[in-house]
This record gives sequence, C-alpha cells and structure tokens, in this order.
Amino acid sequence: MNFTFSKSAHRRAVSIAVAIAAASVLLAGCAAPTGGSTGTDAAGAGSLTVIPKSLGNKYFEASDKGAKAAADELGLDFSEVGPTSTGSADQVPFIQTAIQTGQKAIAIAANDPAAVCNDLKAAQDAGVKVVAFDTDTDCRDIFINQATVDGIAQGLVDLTSKHLGTAGGTIAILSGGANAANLNAWVDAMTALIEKEHPEITIAQVAYGEDVDQKAYQAAQGLMQSIPDLKAIIAPDTVSVKEAAHYLSDTPQFQGKVWVTGLGLPSEMATYVTSGVIEQFGLWNPEDLGYLATYAADALTQGTITGKEGDKFTAGKLGDFTVGSGGEVVLGPMFVFDKGNVGDFSF
Repeated sequence: MNFTFSKSAHRRAVSIAVAIAAASVLLAGCAAPTGGSTGTDAAGAGSLTVIPKSLGNKYFEASDKGAKAAADELGLDFSEVGPTSTGSADQVPFIQTAIQTGQKAIAIAANDPAAVCNDLKAAQDAGVKVVAFDTDTDCRDIFINQATVDGIAQGLVDLTSKHLGTAGGTIAILSGGANAANLNAWVDAMTALIEKEHPEITIAQVAYGEDVDQKAYQAAQGLMQSIPDLKAIIAPDTVSVKEAAHYLSDTPQFQGKVWVTGLGLPSEMATYVTSGVIEQFGLWNPEDLGYLATYAADALTQGTITGKEGDKFTAGKLGDFTVGSGGEVVLGPMFVFDKGNVGDFSF
C-alpha cells in the first residue's frame, strides 16, 4: 500500500524521530553507575526501569542493588535512572522516556505522588505495569511497602519513650521532603500515637531536611540550638537521622542532652553507634525492598498477579507474598540496630 506525505507531515515525522532519539540519549546519560543496562535497546520480553527518589542517595543505591540482583535472576532488561534532586516533577522525564522506549514495567519511589500521577497513568495506558515502592501513589498497579505506617510509628515512638521514661520531655521530628507521602504518613502516625498514648511527650516542632545532607545537618542544628529543653529527635528518613547524628557528633555539648533515633542505614550509622553518639535506630533491608519490587513487577508483567487483594506470588529468596488491601504488599516489620548488631550489615 502506497502513502503520499506532504511536506508538513514529513516535518512532523522528522520531529518525532528526533524527539525519540533525544529521549534515548537522555535515558543513557542519566543511568546510575550501578552497572545496569540503560534499557535504550529494544525492550525484551521482560524489561524494568527503576526510578528512585534521587541518584546518589545510599538508601536507594541499596534498594536498586537489590532490584538489579532480582532482575538478573529473572533475566530482565534492567535500567536505573532518575534525577539528582528531589523536586516534585524531577522524575517526570524519566517516566516519559520509559514509555517511549517500550519498557514493560516501572518501579518508582515518588518524590511527590501527585506530580508524577498523570505520567504514570499514561504509562499504564501504554501497557506499562507500575510498581510503587518506598512511597505510594494513586497511579500504580501495586505498592511495595517496607513496613506498615503504624508499625514504623510504633517502633520509633517505643524506642523514644523507653529512653525518656515516665518523665517524658520535649522532642522534635526531623523529616525529609515535605511532600514525601511515606514520610508524612509516618510523622502523622507518630504524632497521633504520642498524643494518644504518651501525654508525657511533647512534640515542639517538625522540621525538614529535604533529603539533602547539608540541609538536614542545618535543620538538626536549628532544632538543637533553638529548643532549650529538647530531649530527643526522631528522624524517619536515612539522610535526616545520619545528619542529626553527624551534628551531634560535632557538638559535644549536646551529647547526653539530646537523644537521636530514626530510620538509618547501618553503613552510615555504624560509626555513630559504636562511638556512643547514638544508641539505636531502625530500618528494614532496603536491598530486599528493591528485590521484592522487581519480583512484583515481573509477576505483573507475566500476568501471575493483577494487584488485587489475595493475589499470591513468590519473590525468590524472600519467599511467598500475598497482595493485601489496596494492592499493598508489606516487606516486614521494623528492625532495630544497636552496638551489638550494626556491624553485621553492609548496606
């Protein structure tokens, strides 16, 4: 069958080709240095693009390492791409590129769930399976939750209340991005739990470090210097707890006065724990989180699950999982690290 192209149609065709070529270059140029495929070749029978909140964040380096390991086990074409900052819409170009390059699945930890929703819906309309991990969105097929909101809140509040004892005291919360749905959910749950069960504890302020080392360090400094009776800081993200401990280690006058806990990486927190700057912190294994997200993405792509409640799938070394209400799969409970075990973990 023959077709006749007008000049304007030819120009549009050339423009589309240039745009697709540029998108391929963008994907290749933004791949993180983890050894993963850029995914710019024709997507195979199974292909996955992982989009962390930002590149260079050790938490997501660990989760993406687990995702890559699972992809290798499954024989998936694997890409890790993402922004170097955590702006609300910084992940959008990488979602668009994943659509244009024909990826079968996207696993994303959204900085702002609302800001990426239109593009994730476009991905779904194009047949791409969408897995949210670490942070949920309303535009996905399944959500891989590291732990339940109530479980994290209970774990961190229990550590803090045990330290403070019946006397209680004034505390602050140092979180990451102000628009991060998972962090906000944990902050809200901790606040509600303290108000309900711990009248002896007062939350003086919630501050934000924006997932940036320097900003989190300065936020910790501001809390300790501006709240004279501050007894503790709960920092429910890895950057904030690390930098709160960092500032505490730099200021001996606050050591023994302000107690810090939160969700941290053993590789980043070990020095502070072994030196006695902090006593305990919590987390889960982020490598397992990425690993589970990849197996879920593959199960969706293969049609083994659809994301409905009751669906079951096996995630390699992690064993069997069942999809819960709202398409949520929970990795497991919070784990507590201290001087006795922090050296046993490498992530």
